[in-house]
Amino acid sequence: MTTTSIDDAIAAAPPGAMPGLRAVRNWLIFVSCLIFVMVVVGGATRLTGSGLSITEWKPITGAIPPLSHGAWMAEFDLYRGTPQYKLLNAGMSLGEFQFIYLWEWGHRQLGRFIGLAYMAPLVWFAVRGVVRGRLLLMLAVIGLLGGLQGAIGWIMVHSGLQPGMTAVAPVKLMLHLLAACILLACVVAVIVRLSPRAEAASAGRARWTAGVLVAGSFIQIGLGALVAGLHAGLTYNTWPLMDGRFIPDAATLAPLDPWWMNALATIPTVQFNHRMGAYILLALAIFHAIDVRRLAAAGRASAGAAHRAMALAGVVAFQGVIGVATLLLAVPIWAGLLHQACALVVLVTAVIHFRRLAWAGESRLGAGGGAG
Repeated sequence: MTTTSIDDAIAAAPPGAMPGLRAVRNWLIFVSCLIFVMVVVGGATRLTGSGLSITEWKPITGAIPPLSHGAWMAEFDLYRGTPQYKLLNAGMSLGEFQFIYLWEWGHRQLGRFIGLAYMAPLVWFAVRGVVRGRLLLMLAVIGLLGGLQGAIGWIMVHSGLQPGMTAVAPVKLMLHLLAACILLACVVAVIVRLSPRAEAASAGRARWTAGVLVAGSFIQIGLGALVAGLHAGLTYNTWPLMDGRFIPDAATLAPLDPWWMNALATIPTVQFNHRMGAYILLALAIFHAIDVRRLAAAGRASAGAAHRAMALAGVVAFQGVIGVATLLLAVPIWAGLLHQACALVVLVTAVIHFRRLAWAGESRLGAGGGAG
């Protein structure tokens, strides 16, 4: 192991070998679970209106919450100077403020814990020589992405503290959520890389459409973030029609100039795009599942790939059902959180499926065979 790169070791090692790498994989599984929880907690923070309750970004000292009545009043005074308090929450009691403050504090504290849970083991594994070379570089970059995610979170919060704002800017909310999802996807991809399983290579188009499903999952999550940021789920609470029409008229969808601003700032357009994105993603997932099953029957894909493709289509369909229920119920907190959690399940399932297909293709090509 002293002269071979870590990736070569991964490629050569049989399943169950190399306890050090198995420990790395288990650590990353734990980290991925933490990131999943973090995103859901972030959704709860938004749905409870708690995200703007802490008006300063103190990465180190902010880990200690107010411990006295005077400290609580100092934080409350800062919040009472925000537009959100003046325009929405004027007259809020200290107890009500403490509720939203602790939600946001818990969200930030979980972020600090994830940073520690990631960086400390990474340094330990690096010092021990368990991770090195390209794998170490990859994990270090993921760590940097985690730090960047924290900075994006503060930029998002700061946007909601500007004059006239009662919530964070929807586009910055979208960037914050997508950054978290990219982080989760990167960790999951490395986990798959560290968990090789023997699998026949699938036809190239299966890998291509699986990759499109990953991209589509990201796009749909981004569109959902815009819906959340504009509270677009509180309007047009009917399905499959919007105000009696499947496709609203042009005046409804495009009142702004330039036209592209409507995709970011017009409530009917944002909700319509999210609906259409769901239909397209579901259709592609079903097509992919049928196609991979046919390829498997013809010996051009593995049975495992076919099972994963069917599972992916199933979770996309289930997410669609949850999305419709969330809309019809006008976004109660439990439904909003379930919808967000299911979106992460779709993304993780798509990433695992794509990386397994890619791994099989790489393994076969590395052995000198064709990809099909």
